[in-house]
Amino acid sequence: MATDMLPEMAPEIIGIGSPLVDLLLTVDDGFLAKHVTGSKGGMELVGAAEIESLLGKAKKSAVRAPGGAASNTTVGCANLGIRSAFVGSIGRDSYAEFFRSALQAQGCEPRLIEHAELPTGHVLSLVTPDSQRTMRTCLAAAAALDPAAITAETFAGAKLVMLEGYTLFNHDLTRAIAKAAKAAGCELALDLASFEVVMANKAVLEELLSGQVDLVFANEDEAKAWHPDGAEAALADLASRTRLAVVKLGREGALIQRGDQRVRVAAEMVEAIDTTGAGDCWAAGFLAGYLRGLSLDQCGILAAKAGAAVVQVMGGHVPRESWLPIKGYLDAWT
Repeated sequence: MATDMLPEMAPEIIGIGSPLVDLLLTVDDGFLAKHVTGSKGGMELVGAAEIESLLGKAKKSAVRAPGGAASNTTVGCANLGIRSAFVGSIGRDSYAEFFRSALQAQGCEPRLIEHAELPTGHVLSLVTPDSQRTMRTCLAAAAALDPAAITAETFAGAKLVMLEGYTLFNHDLTRAIAKAAKAAGCELALDLASFEVVMANKAVLEELLSGQVDLVFANEDEAKAWHPDGAEAALADLASRTRLAVVKLGREGALIQRGDQRVRVAAEMVEAIDTTGAGDCWAAGFLAGYLRGLSLDQCGILAAKAGAAVVQVMGGHVPRESWLPIKGYLDAWT
C-alpha cells in the first residue's frame, strides 16, 4: 500500500470518495431493455465480469474518462482556481495511472492510496439518446478505503470536505470522514448521489444531518426519496437540519436555502449529449463561489454554468478551456 505525497500548501477543498474510471457507451433504449435490469437512470453495483459482458454485447468501444462524484467536483473546483485535492483508494493498473494523470492535468492534487491486490474501480455509463445515463459500477479498490486511515490530519488546513453520497453505503467510513472533518475544523458538504442511495441509507443520513453536515445537495429524485411531499418540502426539511441546502431541478433550475433565505436560479439552456457528472460539476461551480464568499444567487449562476458545460461533453470532466469563461465570472465577482 502506498500514498501520493502531500504538497506544502493546504488545499481549500478536499473531496473524498470513490476514484472511478468512467467507461462511456452510447446505446439505444432497446439495448437497455434487452440487456440491463433495473431502472433506467439508476446505478447498481456489479462485478467487473458484468461490465465486460455488457461491453461485449454492445460490440463497440467505450470512451474512457476519469470519474467519481467527489473527484468530478474537486477537479471542477481546481479549474475554477480553488486549491483542491482528492482522497481515495485505487489499484496498481493502467486505470490507476490514467486516473492519477487526469487529476494532475486538471490541477487537482491526487491523494491516492494504492492497493496492489485490487483493481481500480470503474463504471459503465450507458448513455441513451435522451442524454440519460444508466450506470453499472464495479467499486473494487474504490471500496477499500480504510476508515482507520481517515483522521483530522487527512483534512488539515482545508476549509471544506466534499463527501460523495455513494460513501454512505459504508457506514463506518462515512462516520470516520464526518468525525475527521469536524475535528479538522472543516465544513462538510454532502451530495446525496442517487435516489437509491437515499432510500437505502436513511438512518445514517438522519445521523449525519443532525449536526455534522453543513451543506447538502440533492436532485429532484433524491429530494422526493427523502421527503414524500416533494422537492420544496425536502428543501425546507434539509435546510432546517443544515446551514445550506440545495435541490436541483434539471431544466427548471435549482432551489437554494440558507436559514430563512431561499433563492431560485435558472438553468442554462443548452443541448445536452450526456448528463454524466452534471450534478458534480454543478456542485463545483456552487462551491467555488461559496468558498469565495459570493451570494447565493452568484453561487447558483456559477453552478448553472458549470452544469451546462459538462452536459455538452461525454463524461464528467469539462475541458480546461471550457472552464475559463466560468472562472471569468468568479474572478470578476471576487
